[in-house]
Amino acid sequence: MTLIKSISGIRGTIGGAVGENLTPIDAVKFAAAYGTWLKQYRNKDIYRVVIGRDARISGEMIQQLVMQTLVGMGIHVIDLDLSTTPTVEMAVPMEHADGGIILTASHNPKQWNALKLLDQKGEFLDAQEGAKILAFAESDALEFAAVDDLGKITRNDAYIDLHIEEILDLEFVDQKAIKAEKFKVVVDGVNSTGGIAIPRLLEELGVDVIKLYCEPTGHFPHNPEPLKEHLTDLSKKVVEERADLGIVVDPDVDRLAFMDEKGEMFGEEYTLVAVADYILGKKKGNTVSNMSSTRALRDVTEKHGGTYQASAVGEVNVVKMMKDTNAVIGGEGNGGIIYPVLHYGRDALVGVAFFLTHLAEKRMTVSALRATYPSYFMSKNKIELTPELDVDLLLKKMAENYAGDEINTIDGVKIDFAEEWVHLRKSNTEPIIRIYTEAQTQDKADKLAKKIMKEIETIANS
Repeated sequence: MTLIKSISGIRGTIGGAVGENLTPIDAVKFAAAYGTWLKQYRNKDIYRVVIGRDARISGEMIQQLVMQTLVGMGIHVIDLDLSTTPTVEMAVPMEHADGGIILTASHNPKQWNALKLLDQKGEFLDAQEGAKILAFAESDALEFAAVDDLGKITRNDAYIDLHIEEILDLEFVDQKAIKAEKFKVVVDGVNSTGGIAIPRLLEELGVDVIKLYCEPTGHFPHNPEPLKEHLTDLSKKVVEERADLGIVVDPDVDRLAFMDEKGEMFGEEYTLVAVADYILGKKKGNTVSNMSSTRALRDVTEKHGGTYQASAVGEVNVVKMMKDTNAVIGGEGNGGIIYPVLHYGRDALVGVAFFLTHLAEKRMTVSALRATYPSYFMSKNKIELTPELDVDLLLKKMAENYAGDEINTIDGVKIDFAEEWVHLRKSNTEPIIRIYTEAQTQDKADKLAKKIMKEIETIANS
């Protein structure tokens, strides 16, 4: 098992040895390090932090450890309890808090959990500030409050509803148009907090909701990453119910994927493409996604007269480039929508509202909408890391092997060919190397991936 410290937070498996897994002692240590950083970063008299969690089994235990640690440092806590990542991100500035912590391991299986750390804007910390927290965790600088100065915990269950209200008030969400279409939608909430938030949003939009795995028990009924091979039950349910579409989110509701009326995947990569197409049709501007995302976003952006740019992988990197380029919409190809008017964070709820408005205006089926976009096909693969594998050297050799092609090394190695690309990088969230390829047919994408993986294996064994 493992403990991963990165710009995506402190992530690990529950149980096992201290320092090697996310044990109670590690949860307390990193919560205290965050509290120490917060006091230095904000430098004021009274501190407040928003805490929320997804429904995974270890969530309540980790939440209590984190909250009580902050209380012990004299920091007041606003406890959202079961919530979503984008809801916590919105709650931080709405509460005028100094920061936030989301307890979720996103798409990872049930044995994982994590502390995702936010600043006073409700945005993820950059690498520089994250490094300070890691340094505090390993230092002797952690100090706690005297008995008369302990923090307090205040429970607030209203924020999912407040989040939905903010979405319904957005200029480009047309509640009347959606209601008029009388959509029937199947929702797979993977037995986490998406099962609370997404049906509630849909009901407000006048949609007929059929719930599948929407009880927030934390017992994930399938692998929680919203990929085609994990969603056979959703596919069957959409067809059985003659639904207009299916919706699936990951456990903390920042990733979003759709299924068409035939029970076929719309394509997780195309969540952002479709939403961007809708927004750019209303408001001209630029877009950003990460380097591992489909070229289709570039094509759609240029169709609307905007400029597309690719950032390093990681939400904080996408957000920075969006701010630098004044992008009107952005996100990641894993189904993450970032709409700056609402907040700078991936948000499945706003993605649902925009997609349904887009669909209502187009007056077409989900499969017909998908056919209007450029067709690219991706192959997403991974290689498990071993202690003896020198990832940096491996990536360097791969870049050298393709020096005659267009190479980008800001995040691993991306090799752009005329009609296809491959991106190799060490994951921020798992002990793996990710190998993403994209081409104009699935067969070509798969063949390119196999070729690259064989080359990696050769280098690793040499």
